[in-house]
Amino acid sequence: MPSPDPDRRPPDDASPDAGAAAREAAAAAKVLARQLGILAAGAARGAGRRGREAARATGSLVGVLAARRRSKAPAEADAPIAGPATAGSAPSRFAIRGRSLRPALLVAGAVVALPLVALAGYVLFAFLTLPPLGGVVIDQGQRALTVEADDGRVFATRGAFRGQPITKAELPPHLAQAIVAIEDRRFYSHWGIDLRGLVRAAWRNAVGGGVREGGSSITQQYVRLTSLNQEKTLRRKIQEAFLALRVESEMSKDDILLGYLNTAYFGAGAYGADAAARRYFGKGAKALTLPEAAMLAGLVRAPSQLAPTRNFGGAKERADVVLQTMVETGAITAEAADAARAKTVTLRTPPETPPGSNYFLDLLAADAKKLTDAPGDLTVRSTLNLDLQSLAEGIVARRLDAEGGKKKIGQGALVAMSKDGAILAMVGGRDYEDSQFNRATQAKRQAGSLFKLFVYLTAYENGLTPETVLVDRPVQIGDWEPQNANNRFRGAVPLRTAFALSINTVAAQLGEELGIPAVIATAKSLGVQSDLPNVPSLALGSAEVTLLEMTRAYAGVLANRTPVESFDIHAIRGGAPAPLYLRPDAKPAAGLPGDSRTMMLDSLQAVVDGGTGKGARVSGLAVGGKTGTTQDYRDAWFIGMTPDMVVGVWVGNDDNSAMNRVGGGDVPASIFRDFVQRTSAQMAKGRKRPSAVKAEPQPAEAPPPAAAAPAAGPESRGVPEVIDTGTLSFRGRTVRLAGVDGQGGHLARQLARYLRRREVVCAPDAGGTQGTRCRIDGDDLAALILSAGGARASEDAPPDLLAAEEQARSERTGMWGGRR
Repeated sequence: MPSPDPDRRPPDDASPDAGAAAREAAAAAKVLARQLGILAAGAARGAGRRGREAARATGSLVGVLAARRRSKAPAEADAPIAGPATAGSAPSRFAIRGRSLRPALLVAGAVVALPLVALAGYVLFAFLTLPPLGGVVIDQGQRALTVEADDGRVFATRGAFRGQPITKAELPPHLAQAIVAIEDRRFYSHWGIDLRGLVRAAWRNAVGGGVREGGSSITQQYVRLTSLNQEKTLRRKIQEAFLALRVESEMSKDDILLGYLNTAYFGAGAYGADAAARRYFGKGAKALTLPEAAMLAGLVRAPSQLAPTRNFGGAKERADVVLQTMVETGAITAEAADAARAKTVTLRTPPETPPGSNYFLDLLAADAKKLTDAPGDLTVRSTLNLDLQSLAEGIVARRLDAEGGKKKIGQGALVAMSKDGAILAMVGGRDYEDSQFNRATQAKRQAGSLFKLFVYLTAYENGLTPETVLVDRPVQIGDWEPQNANNRFRGAVPLRTAFALSINTVAAQLGEELGIPAVIATAKSLGVQSDLPNVPSLALGSAEVTLLEMTRAYAGVLANRTPVESFDIHAIRGGAPAPLYLRPDAKPAAGLPGDSRTMMLDSLQAVVDGGTGKGARVSGLAVGGKTGTTQDYRDAWFIGMTPDMVVGVWVGNDDNSAMNRVGGGDVPASIFRDFVQRTSAQMAKGRKRPSAVKAEPQPAEAPPPAAAAPAAGPESRGVPEVIDTGTLSFRGRTVRLAGVDGQGGHLARQLARYLRRREVVCAPDAGGTQGTRCRIDGDDLAALILSAGGARASEDAPPDLLAAEEQARSERTGMWGGRR
């Protein structure tokens, strides 16, 4: 057993001290330098002695002079002259030079050997820490969701697509040939590591001035995907090489290629060739054509950059390179490559997810996970109505843009729900990209007078009626003294009036008389799940609730069902024909007792007809609802209902700061009115937005019958000059587009390029607005401009143009692309 080194101290604890380690390393370096100096000095002395002996042996003057000449120059330069030199007083320069090469070579050998030893040790360490083959397990929880609207239109995708594993029988030959040609043309001849390919890649990268080609074989890429992480270190490359050799010894070439194709990433969330084929082309991998296979093969080098959904031109260029490489390797003929290039590759991909619908998708993804744990890609039929969703997003954004600044409103939320609880539209905030916090489902805020629904419903269930009279007077319950919003008292009022005008003292008296526990029981029966404190102020909405749960509580009154369960999924399908989940028919449930529902609906309608919710009135439509405003105007609510739908609206600020005197009958009621009014008009037309199907600008609607009447002014026809996106000029005659506030700059230049050499026909608007309606190729020009985000709709714009602007806002088109 070796004796311990007396110069080395054991560490004080298990954790090494960095300073002590540095000092120890410095001491070791000094010792090494000292030893090397002693060795060099000894070698020099030995060389000098042997030189003097050689000179005396020859006795030749020439030899002595030569020896002295060789040794004199450095001595003269470095030391003072001590006296005349003799033949034996200085070592031979020749001898020193000749014999001093050995220690120098030893040092040089040590310098070379030490890195080699270190490298060998590093390689051994990498080998000893090899992970098991297939050690990287793909998280099956990251399954892909393809989301359909209520009418079956696909509008969003989420997650990582896995597809189905490809078998040997299903592998198209041209897909295998394309991958081998572009990624590893010597795949079938090397033994896991292609040394020739490494040299070729290094040369091309050096010539190209950057990384132009990778040197990893398909086998190396496969083991990296299935057994290693993606860190770029020497250790990983060494382990990759070891595992590649091992895989080649255990698997056939075809199995390695299949494994690679089933695990490689092809961009747009698609893992595996089958998932990519379905993601981009709407078909399984076995049905791929040659040009489609070439495009997929070209993606694996830079999937995020070349994904055809994002960069179709780049993907097509890369596919052409793949085809040429296949020709070079003999996989296909030049004629076949030319024919493949001539074929049109058509993408069949879901559209980009509209930003505003992400709030709804967050809720749906969580619910889908609860409803089925089946692995693989899923298709979900949701309850979302794309037309109503687009309207909701546009109306909320438009109202907050117009009034948010002066009224100090930072955020808004909206939930539209059918009577059975299906969520038809959801707006969780002004901008999902700026904040993913869903204010419709996650934000808990005081409900204010919105909570009086449960107080009055409890009263009606206990024998009171809308005609029952209570006195609006000062009230004190313990230490609590509720006040009315106007700090006045009306005296004797019927309950219908007290509810319509949201009189606080009457609600407080009802809460005290009925008992707060009874009010809580009513709220819970209608589906309120938040904590409700048993305090007198609960009657005025001091509890914190979410917009979604309050909306479904109001839906329970409309549907006469306790409770109404809100839902966002109709069905879930996987790879098999049979659905994984189908929403069952609603089970029979209890309704509201007696005539309480009828009386409650009457009171809700009184709020809109002549109470605090007058701002929500819609001409020709029966509407009921309730306003809610919290202390210091921190929250403003309106939840209203039509015969078929309930819509809840909230506005406020995330930091709970006060707004500028905004109550529930102000902005929230206006948002409700605009949404219901536009929804009713749209549903009456019974059509779908073409843009939702083809992602194209919304064409103009057919003009109303009145537009067929003779125009009130002259018609303009021709190729106009563009002054701004709302103003055209026909040979000096200026035409302003009705309902459009034009924009200049680059938007005007883009419109000018679009209209170049295209005839526009304009006539005065027959709808009564100041301006002109123009048509191009049969489409309304104003609607095209607004739907493309080229302008703003004016305040007096007709509904079709408002809808076009809201479409552009929701899809972030044109001028709305960078807005928050």
